[in-house]
Amino acid sequence: MGLIQNILAVIVVLGLLVTFHEFGHFWVARRCGVKVLRFSVGFGSPLWSRFDRHGTEFAIAAIPLGGYVKMLDEREGEVPEDQLDQAFNRKSVWARMAIVAAGPLANFLLALVAYWALFVAGTTTVVPVVGDVTPQTPAAEAGLESGMELTAIGGETVRSWDEVNLKLVAAIGASGSLEIEAREEGSSASRSYRAPVENWLVGQDPPAPLATLGIAPWRPDMPAVIGQVMEGEPAAEAGLQAGDRVLSIDDRAVSDWPDLVERVRARPGQTLSLEVERNGESKALSLTPRINRLDDGSEIGYIGAGVAPVDWPQQYQREIRYGPLDAVGQAASRTAEMTLLTFDAVRKMVVGLISPTNLSGPITIARIAGDTARSGLESFINFMAYLSISLGVLNLLPIPVLDGGHLLYYLVEAVRGRPVSERTQAVGLKVGLALVGTLMIMALYFDVMRLW
Repeated sequence: MGLIQNILAVIVVLGLLVTFHEFGHFWVARRCGVKVLRFSVGFGSPLWSRFDRHGTEFAIAAIPLGGYVKMLDEREGEVPEDQLDQAFNRKSVWARMAIVAAGPLANFLLALVAYWALFVAGTTTVVPVVGDVTPQTPAAEAGLESGMELTAIGGETVRSWDEVNLKLVAAIGASGSLEIEAREEGSSASRSYRAPVENWLVGQDPPAPLATLGIAPWRPDMPAVIGQVMEGEPAAEAGLQAGDRVLSIDDRAVSDWPDLVERVRARPGQTLSLEVERNGESKALSLTPRINRLDDGSEIGYIGAGVAPVDWPQQYQREIRYGPLDAVGQAASRTAEMTLLTFDAVRKMVVGLISPTNLSGPITIARIAGDTARSGLESFINFMAYLSISLGVLNLLPIPVLDGGHLLYYLVEAVRGRPVSERTQAVGLKVGLALVGTLMIMALYFDVMRLW
């Protein structure tokens, strides 16, 4: 069932993002007087199609992971004399640039609308209160203590752990110190602290900003109660059920959920004797954690079970909500922030500050899409907005075959006063296909390695 949900979720997400992207091209092409021959959602043979009064074929094809807009163009076939003025290649360089840029811009617009909806509906976040500070870490050296609330990172306000993580990740590669503002429990005034860092998070896969900083978020007590069990995993095979409370492992009492996780991770492939409480009765179960191999070659145990949700005290929760007008500015700010962060991540990956193993392909996207869909509408929309921005950024990269490559050609044409030669474009096409193909193979390889 989980696999089916993942597949359906990724089809819905990518189908929506690609459709919106291609609609951007289509809408601007129409406004520029270009005849659109086909608007296809998906690749391959059409499963359904119809023509509108302008002669455009709208189709849904068999392979749902993609789509395209086919325009009238003399470079792709003969164009009737009476339709030459509607050919893409006959339009001004500025019109062609607008048509090409409209796809990525549509993805940014979709993200803005998604964030606007979230801000209007309101989101409940966890206040970034420090739980524990690990000795001899940057946070400890800065003077941060348990119970403090983080209020700003690098001079920018933070209201939740998500925002804290974003600001910390944005600082990848920094050396010197990270400026962190925090206030003590019961105080309304923040103080500035400086955490010493050197090549911050460089080479980490994946980056672990809070752990590297030496901070553990405050959490309420989490009893060792099973909240969910994944089908086909060791927990399900052992007979564990949602609602079970794990009392002991190998006759040693289990204090809480973190204790349970630590002991399971420490015993990969070893059979454990569990005592659980179910409906007021004690039951004995045998459980063998699956072996998970990490990137550094070490092994940990994994059973495929999640903790039962716990109630957070009201003072540790914060609702972020805006009126319809104020939400526009907030959504635009969030979209711009995520766009710049994504461009910066690409730059840092190129120069080696971020490991290329952080690339994600269709398998990881499907897994995350399924997980966020199961987590609730808010998580799903957040993920969709981020993926839409990533798609927009990817298409704006100056690589031939991508929208950004075409924009580069048209920009050169606008400056020189004549188009880039067909030979140069042909060479660029081969280089672009090689680059994009290599990236796709790398992303798929890293996907498979994560599963393995």
